[in-house]
Amino acid sequence: MSFGFLGIQFGFALQNANTSRIFETLGADTSNLALYWLAAPITGLIVQPIIGFYSDRTWHKKWGRRRPFFAIGAILASIALCLMPNSTMLWMAVGVLWIMDASINISMEPFRAFVGDMLPPEQRTTGFAMQSFFIGIGAIVASFLPWIFTNWLDISNTASEAGVIPDSVKYSFYLGAFMLFLTVMWTVFSTKEYPPDAETENKLSNREKRKIDNEQFYRKKFFDIGILLLSISLVFTAIIYFLTLEKELYVLTFGFAVFGIVHILGAIYISQGRSYLGLVSIVKDFNTMPKTMIQLAYVQFFSWFALFAMWIYTTPAVTSYIFKSSDTTTAAYNDGADLVGLLFGVYNGIAALAALLLPVLARYTSRRITHLIALTCGGIGLISFYFISDPQMLWFSMIGVGIAWASILSVPYAMLSGSLPSEKMGYYMGVFNFFIVIPQIIAGTVLGLILNHFFNGESIYILVTGGVSMIIAGLLCLRVDDRDEVTV
Repeated sequence: MSFGFLGIQFGFALQNANTSRIFETLGADTSNLALYWLAAPITGLIVQPIIGFYSDRTWHKKWGRRRPFFAIGAILASIALCLMPNSTMLWMAVGVLWIMDASINISMEPFRAFVGDMLPPEQRTTGFAMQSFFIGIGAIVASFLPWIFTNWLDISNTASEAGVIPDSVKYSFYLGAFMLFLTVMWTVFSTKEYPPDAETENKLSNREKRKIDNEQFYRKKFFDIGILLLSISLVFTAIIYFLTLEKELYVLTFGFAVFGIVHILGAIYISQGRSYLGLVSIVKDFNTMPKTMIQLAYVQFFSWFALFAMWIYTTPAVTSYIFKSSDTTTAAYNDGADLVGLLFGVYNGIAALAALLLPVLARYTSRRITHLIALTCGGIGLISFYFISDPQMLWFSMIGVGIAWASILSVPYAMLSGSLPSEKMGYYMGVFNFFIVIPQIIAGTVLGLILNHFFNGESIYILVTGGVSMIIAGLLCLRVDDRDEVTV
């Protein structure tokens, strides 16, 4: 069931460890990296709930419910991975990142619902931990690939001229594309899914039964929320314009406007007697999320804000703060960038091992305490970058990050799955991605401002900020109502 995650994480690990390097090689300014990275989370924000919603409503006697989406995403993502290191201009790399992230999300989102579909509550912590294990294994190998090609196969780690991606990075992406396709297809052809019961199948096929209850109540609610969100968007747009604030902030006002328009569309469709439409159900379910999901949203926000800061700024922080070079053509810069790939591999390797131990710790304490411990380890690991001058000491920092990463990929999903109705598992797992994506969008819009206005361009302070954010996430986890927790 989880083997496909091995390949999916090949794609994500190559993206996370090398995208900033590719952008900088193609001429990106460090202060704009977060803005260019916004393509990835915005894509996830759009794709995941839609894929989740329609995978809940998909059933084929041969292909099942989730597996068609596994296959389509794997094909598209493999193509994008081959295109990424062959980008010749910055705008092309940003566009390919958009396509690649969308494609990976098409495969990844149903994998989360897959575990919720197939396993009873007492096995879900272990099931999601197994996904973390395969994620860790895939990521450690993928993160090490440029170093392996350089040191084992003597493939060049520097390009012959500025603006060209090194061959070691290109071959890494090619191998990643092959592994993603192979492993996801293994899951597609080696697993079976349970068919929907007669009541669920009848509801999905009957338009009248898909209509929402309390139509007039939700029509007014959606319209009021839509107007409020559009008003907030207009006010903040005016403030940004007249105070000549950074243009990146327009991304946030655009987000408010999109959410407002979607709510108003939902109200209009209800007025037209078309509350059976998917968009109405999506908006309604978003506004009636389970309590546990709302509580976990705060935990996810601070966790993924920290991770996004780490993925974007570890390369410039390590190369400039520890290796003392920001020139992408120098050996020092590329040695530092390679070390970042190795460090990312190490934290994923630690995550693979920690994933096997987290269910045991959760059983003897609780999932909330387990997540608190793990996130605190990760926060301390990120903060420690500031106090390190010897690059070799960074290996110890990544141990804490690896423990946090294993928990982030498993424990919140195990807590969430017990609070979700089975017929909406895919959709809510997709909506849960909002609380991964929104902090990334906010990070992408404000981290550049913080870097320039408060940290004097020193990327190392962004990593410290990420560490503090991760510890806050751990403390917020104590507030979560974990319904189907099993302890001894």
